Amino acid sequence: MPKRFLIFAMLWALWAMPMAALDATLEIITSSTKLPFIVVEHIADNNEYGQKLLSQLVGDLKVSNHFQVEKGESVKDREPDFQTYKDKKIDLIARVSASKRGGGIAGRLVLYDVRNAKKVLEQEYTQPTLNRYPFLAHEMCIGINTYVQAPRIDWMRELVVLSKYTTSGNSLITLADYTLTFQQDIIQGGLNIFPKWGNKEKTIIYFTRYINDKPTILRYELSTNTAEIITQSDGMAVVSDVSSDGQRLLLSLTPNKGAADVYLYELQTKNLKRLTTFSGIDVGGKFINGEKEVAFVSDRLGYPNVFATNIEGGNVEQLVFHGRNNSSVASHDKYIVYTSRESNNEFGLNTFNIYLIATNSDFIRRLTEKGSNQMPTFSKDGKNIMYIKHTQTQSALGIIRLDYNSSYFFSLPKVKIQSYDW
Repeated sequence: MPKRFLIFAMLWALWAMPMAALDATLEIITSSTKLPFIVVEHIADNNEYGQKLLSQLVGDLKVSNHFQVEKGESVKDREPDFQTYKDKKIDLIARVSASKRGGGIAGRLVLYDVRNAKKVLEQEYTQPTLNRYPFLAHEMCIGINTYVQAPRIDWMRELVVLSKYTTSGNSLITLADYTLTFQQDIIQGGLNIFPKWGNKEKTIIYFTRYINDKPTILRYELSTNTAEIITQSDGMAVVSDVSSDGQRLLLSLTPNKGAADVYLYELQTKNLKRLTTFSGIDVGGKFINGEKEVAFVSDRLGYPNVFATNIEGGNVEQLVFHGRNNSSVASHDKYIVYTSRESNNEFGLNTFNIYLIATNSDFIRRLTEKGSNQMPTFSKDGKNIMYIKHTQTQSALGIIRLDYNSSYFFSLPKVKIQSYDW
């Protein structure tokens, strides 16, 4: 993959910061070039959501990796004394406020360029409910990021759908932002697991529920709060991937109480095609290489590993040659990310690390170092990976910023995440 350049408009001039993306050797090159220094302040005499918005925006700016960030004080709603900020080597001032509007919330961002001593951005953002205030901060961060012409961070506005265990035999399906600050339970009652977005617009969710003691795949419409059954199976029924046009599903099914295999399901024709025929376990299919092939996890070597086959089925080839217990595969274009179990602890959590490979390369990169790290998923642009980090008592969502070799964690105290999609 060719090098890219990270371009910031540094206030009084444009300056360039070279950053190498994932190339054929999957190396990450960092730079020590100075980042813009931004202070985030809250406009005084505002309600509680102003302070929450301030803290959220500070966190988002740090996660972007494009700024040096300082949390400022409460200030009056008037033009700042630019010389004071200039003396502190501050480049940008972001001032935020929030107010309730009907049943929703509005947030205001004012961005000042200290070098040029002027206001460069003033924008209002709205959300339909108060608990969605984190998305105000995400949009503000994207706006500030756009002003300095940094690489896009649109992934921050993406909804996450996840399944949370509540009690034995029960789990909720919840919508959340990437920090888990916003959460909205949408599906409950029974065991609701393996949620998967069904289209780019994120108005459809596939998930699995036990109906009459059979795992059943349902298609849920967010706009109408209605669900319809897609198919059932005896031992496993999971949607593992959805095509880019939303018309084809990859399923893991165990019909007739046999072993699990990967199937291709056509929504329009309702045609179900079996892609793998191994006598053991084949699961977790993911579209790769322009959706012409499917990567999946199989125990055909006597332990779980990652393989690939043509979308029409047929010959199977091994994709991963590292580790002896590899699972939770995900894909983006030519890249594969997967988990590998690296301990065998009978009584506690095992160590699962996450690795990244390219289908056109023999090189491999480890992305985590310790702990139980599972279910990696790429962001839409392929430049970030989300995953679950488990402890004995709770789960966290992790974000790996691939171009910056940095990771961030957002926990759910006393809650276990079963699975998620981004």
